[in-house]
Amino acid sequence: MIHYLVTPPTREALRALTEAMETRVWALLRTNTEPCEQLCLARNSFSDEQLLDAMLAHPIQINRSIVVTPMGIKLCHLS
Repeated sequence: MIHYLVTPPTREALRALTEAMETRVWALLRTNTEPCEQLCLARNSFSDEQLLDAMLAHPIQINRSIVVTPMGIKLCHLS
């Protein structure tokens, strides 16, 4: 498990995770946060590189926890 608020992943790690999950970077974006609203990221008009820049600058923008296991990689809500 990657504790993204404590130890944010690198650009390369985020890109590798999205590739392994076979999803777009957009799927990792948390849209209900102040940085997202201020940066207008919810418009979905940004490139993957721009979204990665925002997530690296504001790790709170990473949606949920990313859990990596031998069975696969998933975005999960941990309680």
